[in-house]
Amino acid sequence: MSIKLKSARTLATGQKKASDKLPETTVRKNNKVVPVTKKRPITPEDLLNLHLTVEPRISPDGSRIVFAKRHVSEKNRMSSNLWIVESNGKTPRQITFCGKANRGRFSPDGRLLAFVSGRNKPQQQIFLLDLEAGGEARALTSFPEGDIGTFDFSPNGKMIGVTFREKAAEWTEEACKKRQEDKVSDPPHVIDDLYYRLDGDGVFNRQRHHLYRVDIATGDTQKIFDKAPLGISGFTWSPDSTSIAFAANLDSEPILHPWMDRLYKLNVETKKLMLLPGQDKGTRMAAAWSPNGKYIAYAGRSGFEVGWEAKNMHLFIYDITKKCDVDLNMHVDLCLESFTISDTGDISYVPNLLWTPDSKQVIAAIGIHGTLHPVAFNLAGGAPDFLTEGSRIVKFGSLSSNGKYAAATVGSMTRPEEIYIAERRGKYFETRELTKFNEKLLKTLDLVEPEEHWIEASDGHAVHLWVMKPVGLTPRKRVPAILEIHGGPHAQYGCAFFHEFQVLAAAGYAVFFGNPRGSKGYGEAHCTAIQGGWGDKDWMDIQAISGFMRQQPYVDVRRTGVTGGSYGGYMTNWAIGHTNEFAAAITDRSVSNLISLFGTSDLPTLPDTYWQGCAWERPETLWDQSPIKYFGRVSTPTLIIHSEGDLRCNVEQADQVFTTLKILGVPTRLVRYPLSTSHGMSRGGPPDLKLHRLNQILDWWKRFL
Repeated sequence: MSIKLKSARTLATGQKKASDKLPETTVRKNNKVVPVTKKRPITPEDLLNLHLTVEPRISPDGSRIVFAKRHVSEKNRMSSNLWIVESNGKTPRQITFCGKANRGRFSPDGRLLAFVSGRNKPQQQIFLLDLEAGGEARALTSFPEGDIGTFDFSPNGKMIGVTFREKAAEWTEEACKKRQEDKVSDPPHVIDDLYYRLDGDGVFNRQRHHLYRVDIATGDTQKIFDKAPLGISGFTWSPDSTSIAFAANLDSEPILHPWMDRLYKLNVETKKLMLLPGQDKGTRMAAAWSPNGKYIAYAGRSGFEVGWEAKNMHLFIYDITKKCDVDLNMHVDLCLESFTISDTGDISYVPNLLWTPDSKQVIAAIGIHGTLHPVAFNLAGGAPDFLTEGSRIVKFGSLSSNGKYAAATVGSMTRPEEIYIAERRGKYFETRELTKFNEKLLKTLDLVEPEEHWIEASDGHAVHLWVMKPVGLTPRKRVPAILEIHGGPHAQYGCAFFHEFQVLAAAGYAVFFGNPRGSKGYGEAHCTAIQGGWGDKDWMDIQAISGFMRQQPYVDVRRTGVTGGSYGGYMTNWAIGHTNEFAAAITDRSVSNLISLFGTSDLPTLPDTYWQGCAWERPETLWDQSPIKYFGRVSTPTLIIHSEGDLRCNVEQADQVFTTLKILGVPTRLVRYPLSTSHGMSRGGPPDLKLHRLNQILDWWKRFL
C-alpha cells in the first residue's frame, strides 16, 4: 500500500502534485523522508517465533543477571536455556545448550551458578557452573528419578537446600519400559490420601517433596525433613545458615484443615524441628527470613478463610523475639495473589517476597487495575510504596546485596516480557531494558494497542475493560466482535501481551475483555462479591460489557461471540443458558456442573466454606449456580475445548455440555486434547496442539460470525 503525505496547500484545495508522492517504503517525518517497515497481521504461527524470558536473578554485586529463555524448538517442544546479560547492557550470552535448563541461582559470593537441568534424562539434577574458572557445568546432585521443587544457597555459600520428590518405583521410566518388554499391564494407583494429584503435575499418590541439604564441596546429600503430609513447597535459610524455616501443615488431615499451616524452624545439623510459638489459625506460604535474623515474612490469610482465594492474601511478619505475627496490610486493600492472566508470560501462584538489606521493607508484586508492580511494605507501618508505575507488568526476581538493583521482567499489551534491570532512585526504581529477543519479530507485526474504558453495571458498579479494534478497521465498517471472559475467577485481565487476542484482532474481530466482579486488582469487596454466588454480580458486569460492545458503531450486533476458559468457560456456559444474543460461543476447559466438579477436581472445596452446602447434602446452591441446569434454553452454536488430562476441571464437565447440546440439536463440536495435556494447555501445552487450538477457534468464529 502506498503511503503518501499531502502538503498544506493540497490539504486545503484537495489538489495533488507529483512532487507530493513518496516511495512506498518511505514516509515524511519531521520534514525528513525516512524508511517504513511494511508490517503484517500477526498469525497463530507466530507463537512459534516468540521468545519468553523468565526467572531473572541478579548477581550479589548487581553486575549481571541470569535468566531462562524459552522458545519452540524444531522438535515441537519448548526449549529452555540459561542466559546471562551484563547490567551495563552488553549483548546477552547463552550459557547452557541442552534445552532443559532453568532456575539459575547465584551463590552468595557470585562465583558459582546453580541451576536445574534435565540433560541426563530421565533424572533432574542441580548443576554448578564456576563463573570465574569457566568450563563445563558439573552435576552436584545425584537424585533418582523425580522432581526438584525449590532450591537455594545457604547464606555462607557452603550448602544448598532443596525440595525433591522421588517418583514411585513402579512409575519410573525404567519400570514402564520393562512392563512394555514383558507385555504386562500398568499397575493400578492405590490411593489413601485426598491429596494425590495436581493439575499440571499429574498423579503422584503418596510421594511428597521432602527437604534435603546438599554439601557444595562434596555433593553429599542428606534428607533432613520428611514429616509434612503435603510435603514442603518452599523454605528460607536463616542468615547464619544454621536453620531453615518453612510453612507447613502437619495436621493428620491437612486438606480438611487448611487453617493449620504454621511456621517451623529446622536445625540443618541436628534435624531438630521447632514450632515457632504464638501463631494463630490461618494459611501460610512463601516464608522469607530477614537479613538481620529477627523476622520471617510470609504470605497468608488469618482465621478459617479457605477455598478459591477470594479474600486478600496479606503480608505477615513473624517477630522471632516477640513471638507474634504482625499483618502489614491489615488496613491496606491490596492482595499478594493478584496475578495478571496471559498466554505468554510466566504466571506464579506463590508470592516472591524480597527483603531489603536493612530489614526495614519487604517487596511483593501487587496486581491493581490490570497492572502488576512491585510494592514495598514498611515494617514501621504506614502506606506501602509502589516502586514502579505505568500500564505494564513488572516482576522483580531478586535484589542485589546492597538493595540498589533488581532483576526484573517487564511486559505490556503489545510487548512480551523481556529482561530489565531496575535501579533504585529514592523511593522508586527506574527500569532499563537489557534484552530485545522479540524486537525483530515485533517490527514486522501490525499489533493492536487496546483502548481502556470504565463503564457502569446496572446497579452502578464500576467495571474496567479494554477494547482491541480489528486491524484495518475503517469508518462506517461494521465488524464481528468477541467478548473474552477470564478464568480464576479470582484473577485479572490487563496489561500483559496476549497472543490469542492479537490473533483475533488481526483476523478482523473486535475483542472486548474486562474484569467483572470476582476479579482481583480492585479491592477485596469487588472480589468477594461473587463468593458463593457465581452467575449473579459477575453476570451483571458481563452483561454491562456485552451491552457496551453492542453500542459501538463499528460492531455488527448480529455477529457477536462469547468465550472464556476455566471460570471463563463457566461464564460462557452461563451466558448461553441465559441469553440468545450471541451468534456463537466457545467454552474452553469449562465448569458446567458444580455438583460433579466437587468430587472430580484436584482442589476439593470443603462443605459450607466458599459455597453453602455440598454435593451430598443441601446441594441446592451448587445446582442453582450450575450452568447445565439452564441448558434447556440454549440455541447458541458452541465449540467445546477441553483436555483429557485436565485435573482441575475434569473433562466430564465438557462431556455434559456436548451431550446436552447434541440432544437439544444445537450445533456443537467437542475438541478433546490428549491425556498428556492439562488445564493450562493454552499456555504450556505442546506447540502443535496450541496451534491446533487457535485454528479451531478461528475456524469456529469464521463459520458462525
